[in-house]
Amino acid sequence: MKFIIIGLGVFGTSLAEKLTSTGHEVIGVDKDMNKVEMLKENITHTICLDSQDPLATKSLPLRDTDIVIVCIGEDEGANIMATALMKKMHVKRLVSRAITPLHQTVLEAMGVEEIIQPEAETAERWTKKLTMKGIVDSFVLSSEYGIIEAEVPEEFHNRPLLEIDLTKKYGILVLTIIKKTDKKNFLGKDISQMMIQGLATPETIIKDGDIVVMFGKMHNIKKLIGQ
Repeated sequence: MKFIIIGLGVFGTSLAEKLTSTGHEVIGVDKDMNKVEMLKENITHTICLDSQDPLATKSLPLRDTDIVIVCIGEDEGANIMATALMKKMHVKRLVSRAITPLHQTVLEAMGVEEIIQPEAETAERWTKKLTMKGIVDSFVLSSEYGIIEAEVPEEFHNRPLLEIDLTKKYGILVLTIIKKTDKKNFLGKDISQMMIQGLATPETIIKDGDIVVMFGKMHNIKKLIGQ
């Protein structure tokens, strides 16, 4: 996959290096030439430019990029301006970093659906979320086992867990189901909220759009979701 990461601070650098190390093409963008020079050997490409400048950003290969991630953290205004510019340019998939709850609300009002909160999330978790199809979130417990939030194939929809028996077929334990509901924030903007349904039982039924929280070996979970 091809990524553009705007903002090469601590989090942006960590994410860029992890994505590069897992075989993806990463363009790191920052207006600080020192950061660009320091990282040019660690990630695929580095570019020094002002991400708030519409003319400068037109030089980026946005049409050929799968995901653009705005990681600017030291300046909320710069983050918002860069994010707005990426929205205006209709990039394929946009992820932006929120520094404060108010900042997150502004991003939501702008229509940004994927927001990073690096104080609560790690670059490693976001690497999995960005590169593994169907994965919503992950928490790796060891080299083999993890707890994964993911969408499951349609063949498992509208059937109770007892019937589909993921434990027998894949060695996976379903912990709970998360359902997406819509609500309005204080600006009146519609946003999605995830509601945990409690501990899963044999009678629990997975519906279309549900996120399934699973425990098991990572290779078994990847097999289940078609990786």
